[in-house]
Parts: sequence; structure tokens; C-alpha cells
Amino acid sequence: GGDGFAFDNETPRHAVLLQPHRIADRLVTCGDYAQFIADGGYGNPALWLSDGWAAVQANGWEHPAYWIAAGDPRAPTGHWQVFGLHGLGPLDDTAPVSQLSFYEAAAYAQWAGARLPTEFEWEAAFDAPGISQMTGLVWQWTRSSYDPYPGFRPLQGAVSEYNGKFMVGQVVLRGSSSATPAGHAWATYRNFFPPAARWQFSGLRLAKDGTC
Repeated sequence: GGDGFAFDNETPRHAVLLQPHRIADRLVTCGDYAQFIADGGYGNPALWLSDGWAAVQANGWEHPAYWIAAGDPRAPTGHWQVFGLHGLGPLDDTAPVSQLSFYEAAAYAQWAGARLPTEFEWEAAFDAPGISQMTGLVWQWTRSSYDPYPGFRPLQGAVSEYNGKFMVGQVVLRGSSSATPAGHAWATYRNFFPPAARWQFSGLRLAKDGTC
């Protein structure tokens, strides 16, 4: 953690065996994600986890939260507006995509011929040469469920109740967002949300198995 501090859900320190993999050096952008929409990603059940496809159908998802079609949504770029912190404006194709659920992130990764990284793959890449955008932009979905580490012992008090109560049915996000205090941005910090949550500051980067 920062300055030697760590929350109890980051402990205890333990070894994790990582299989050969590659992790993207940048986040997925709005322009990247618009290509997924243009290719019919929200209408292709083969790309989605079963629970994710059920969420798409139940909620009528056709694009990230707060995106508004300003033209033909089948066009890959230049036809979207978005509600942001400063109101409605044109979508920046180069900005990291956000306002995504885990299900949407996983479906995009499937469409791109990739996958989401595990939280430990993400952590191992934190200081790797050439890796950018690890903190300060969006929280990044991983494929890891929010579970206690081996040998986990919760701290006493309110923090214990908080972590213990939510260690079920949640997915880990790593990194930090533009709204995160700088002191909370470190390699081992574990954020978590339900897989269907479409929080404003949640995005993704891709990973693949193998070394080439």
C-alpha cells in the first residue's frame, strides 16, 4: 500500500503463480469501444457471459451508460455524445472508455480476441516498462472475483464489517480513477463492484494468454 499502509483485504502477502501472458500497454478507448458497438456487439449473445446477456436483455443495454447516439450508431466513430461531469458533449474517441459493467468489459474483450487480466496479472504489470495509464483515469475491471486471500484475517471494527460483508458476488477492479484521492492509488489496492454495476469511472485494458 501507500507509505506502508494496506487495507486488510490486501493481506496477507502470498505467492501467486502466473501463467505466460501479455497485458495491453494502454486502456481501451472510446473509439475502440465504438467499433464493438458498430460491429453489433450488443446484439451478439456469443460474446457475452450468460448472466451478462441476461443483463443486456433485461436492461436494454445498447451502449455504455450516458452515451447518446448523435447519428448512425452503426458508424464506428464520430456519432456519439456523452453526459460527463460538465454536461453533454461530443465523445472523445481517444479517451479511455468508462461507465461499463464487468459484463460489457468481458464481452468487449471476447470480441477483441482477448480477455480481461486477473488482478494479479494487473498487479505484476504495475511498474513494468512501457505500461501506461495504470492509475488516475479509470478503475480497471479484472476477471478476478472479490475473494479473501489465503490466510486472510479481517481487522476488527468497521473495516472488518465492510470487507467481510462484500466478499461475495463482486468482481475486483484495480488502479484508480480521476476521482480517486492520490493517496489511494497503489499497486495492491483492491476495489470491487457487482458485475452489472455501470459506475462512471470503470473501464478496462486487455490481456492475452501466451508470450507472442
